[in-house]
Amino acid sequence: MLVRMIYLLATRVLAWLVLLCRSSAAKNAEILILRHEVAVLRRQVAAPKPTWPDRALLAALARVLSRMLRGHRIVSPRTLLAWHQRLISKKWNQPPPPGRPPLAGELRDLIIRLGVENPCWGFRRVHGELRRLGHRISPATVRRLLREAGLGPAPRRQPARREWAAFLKAQAEGLLATDFFHVDTTNLRRLYALFVMEVRTRTVHILGVTAHPTAAWATHQARQLLWHLGGRAGEFTHLIRDRDTKFTAAFDAVFSSEGITVAKIHPRSPNCNPHAERFVRSAREECTDRLLLFDRGHAEQVLHDYARHFNHHRPHQGRQQLAPLDDPNVLPLPTTRIRRRRAVAGLINEYHPASRPPDEPQAHSQ
Repeated sequence: MLVRMIYLLATRVLAWLVLLCRSSAAKNAEILILRHEVAVLRRQVAAPKPTWPDRALLAALARVLSRMLRGHRIVSPRTLLAWHQRLISKKWNQPPPPGRPPLAGELRDLIIRLGVENPCWGFRRVHGELRRLGHRISPATVRRLLREAGLGPAPRRQPARREWAAFLKAQAEGLLATDFFHVDTTNLRRLYALFVMEVRTRTVHILGVTAHPTAAWATHQARQLLWHLGGRAGEFTHLIRDRDTKFTAAFDAVFSSEGITVAKIHPRSPNCNPHAERFVRSAREECTDRLLLFDRGHAEQVLHDYARHFNHHRPHQGRQQLAPLDDPNVLPLPTTRIRRRRAVAGLINEYHPASRPPDEPQAHSQ
């Protein structure tokens, strides 16, 4: 700083010596031009931001001006006093009070990186991704950092909805939920996808995609699901479904044969099957609405890829920010090197420690 100040003074002194060799008429003309330029700039710049050398020079030269001329400068006496008070506060500042240690710069940059690269993620979604990477940080801190970076977090849930979610969580043991949802291809053909969700773990099974869903097709997919579950089918007690005509008595009989009771929700009451409806919303917002689907095979492949991401990586608030197939008794080790992997045709970002492949776990038991 001292070298800069000496250089600044030397250049100003040389400039003043050059002015002594000029005539008074030339100086007066230059002063008039400079005054007009300053007036033009004042109409465009409301609050100039001088640097530290600029402040020092303006403060030194303001003393040689008359009181009348001081009021027409960009720096007023009040501004000079404010600069002086700021220097005093920097010199006599107190040490910071003891408290929580500051957040590491690498973790702060990682939070902002996740928020910038994923504009649709709220602070709880980012918090879940950080937990998968082994970082222990509160959701409130994530929300504050995203807000400071200009990345607004997702809105808070209403208390009544929290109570309803807690009630469903208590009843989730042994529940299955199923539903249809449609996707449209580039040739304006509508396809229908059938899925089943294990409510307790949020694990999703894409049973199939077809352009002509029939009762026989839905019944066949139900048999394939029970065959895939194998011995785990006995863990479930109820299946929640709507009153779609494709869910016939034969469809219900497939589950009844395994001791699973089929519960039909009331007409026009999608909130009675919230877990299935929430998966449909996630699949649309994160996958199908952001991609052009060409045919049935392409749609089925994309939905199976999204189901893999949904089951193995996507954190869920209802599971303490764990993915459906994560072990709650295993904690990942934190690492400073993070690798991004693009999933579902490059639509979704997955983050893994750079020291291991994406599908290889790196964790230690509690």
